[in-house]
Amino acid sequence: MKKLLLIPALLAGTLAFSDQNKYEISPMIGYDFAEGNLNIKDNGYLLGGVEVQFNTPDSKISPELSVLYSQGVDYKSGKDTKIARGAFNGVYTFDAMNYAVPFAKIGAGIEKISTPSASVDDGFFLDAGAGAKVPLTKNLALKLEAIYMAKVNRDNAGRFDSNLLTMVGLTFAFGGDEQKTAPKEVVAPAVAPVVQKKVEEKVVPVVMAVVILDDDKDGIINANDKCLNTIKGAKVDANGCELDDDKDGIVNSQDSCSNTAKGIKVDAKGCNADIDNDGILNANDICPNTLAGEAVNSDGCPKTVALNVNFENNSDKIKVESVDKINKYADFLKKYTNYSAKIVGYTDSRGSASYNQKLSEKRAKAVVATLKSNGVNAKQLSSFGAGEKNPIATNRTAKGRAQNRRIEAVLTRD
Repeated sequence: MKKLLLIPALLAGTLAFSDQNKYEISPMIGYDFAEGNLNIKDNGYLLGGVEVQFNTPDSKISPELSVLYSQGVDYKSGKDTKIARGAFNGVYTFDAMNYAVPFAKIGAGIEKISTPSASVDDGFFLDAGAGAKVPLTKNLALKLEAIYMAKVNRDNAGRFDSNLLTMVGLTFAFGGDEQKTAPKEVVAPAVAPVVQKKVEEKVVPVVMAVVILDDDKDGIINANDKCLNTIKGAKVDANGCELDDDKDGIVNSQDSCSNTAKGIKVDAKGCNADIDNDGILNANDICPNTLAGEAVNSDGCPKTVALNVNFENNSDKIKVESVDKINKYADFLKKYTNYSAKIVGYTDSRGSASYNQKLSEKRAKAVVATLKSNGVNAKQLSSFGAGEKNPIATNRTAKGRAQNRRIEAVLTRD
C-alpha cells in the first residue's frame, strides 16, 4: 500500500508583517547630522544601536525602547568623545500603503557624553520621527527612519540643540500566537500491481502568492482607489482620482485651459465660458469681442457699433485703411441676415450746420455703398446723417473733433 504525503506551502512575505508578532528587534546603523553650533567636526558622525518594539493587537500605538551609540565623535578642536543615548517612544503604525508599512514616533530620552565640551554636555532630549518598514519575509523587514532630536542648551536658556538622525536596519519580528498545522497524511487505496517499472512519486509543494491589484496602474491599489478607471499617465491624488490643478471642475486631462482664474465659469473644455464677460456664453455669443461694460442683447451684440471709419478731409471718400473694418462688418451682416444696420454719419462742429448735415449724409451713404459692394443685402441697410449733433467729445480740441467725426451702425434684430 502506498502513501502520498501532501505538504501545504507557507505564504511568503506579505504586508501583514508583524500583525501577529508581539516583539520586534531592529539593529540599526545611520548618520547624525548635528547642528553647527555643537562644534562637531564635519557637522555629523556615524552611529549604531538597537530598537525594541512591543506590539499589542488592540492598539496601533506601541511602546519602543531604543539605545544608540557613537564612538570616536570628533570635535572641531581635535578632541573626540563617545555619545550614548537611550529613549522611550510611542510608535503609531499606519495601514499598509502599496508595498510598505509607514509609522511615526514621538518620545523622550537622555544623552550621555563621555567627554563634555562647552557646546555638548549630558542632558534630556525630546524626539520625533517617521519611517517605513518594507516586508522582505513574514518575520523580516527593511526598516528606514528619520528622527529629529531637540536637547535643551544649558548655556542658553530657551534654546535647543538639534540633531537629525537618518537610520536603516533590519526588523526581526517574533512571539506570535500562530498555530502550526501538522501535515495531513493521506493513504491511497490498494490497487493491483500492473506496472512493472517502479515510478518514483514526488511531493510537490503548493505555492500561493498574494497579488496586490492596481488595475489602472496609477500607483493606488484597488482597495484604496476611489477612481478605478483613471487614464494612463494621469496624475492622481491619494484616493486615485485625477487632479484638477486650477480647481475649475474639469480634470487636467480634459482641461484645454489649465490656468483658469479662480471663480471663472468654464465650459466642458475648462475654458472661460464667457470670454468677453458680457453675460452671454460663448456658445450663444455671435459678437464675442464686446467691449467691457457694453449693454448687449441675447445674442451678445451691442445695439450700436462704432465702425471707426476715416474719410479724406472735407470729403466722403473712405480712406484705404478703413476698408478692412467695413469688410469685417459686412461679413457679420452676411452671416446673420436677421440683423439690419442703420449707418449713421456724424461730423465735428467746424463749418456751417447745413454743410455738416450734408457731409454726414454723404459719408453714411458711402459706407452703405461699400457694404453693398461686399455682398450685403440692400434690404438690411439704411443710412442717416446726423451732422454735428450728439458729440461724444469736446469740439474744442483736435482729439475731441476726431472722435466726433464718426460712423455708427445701429443694429436691429428682425
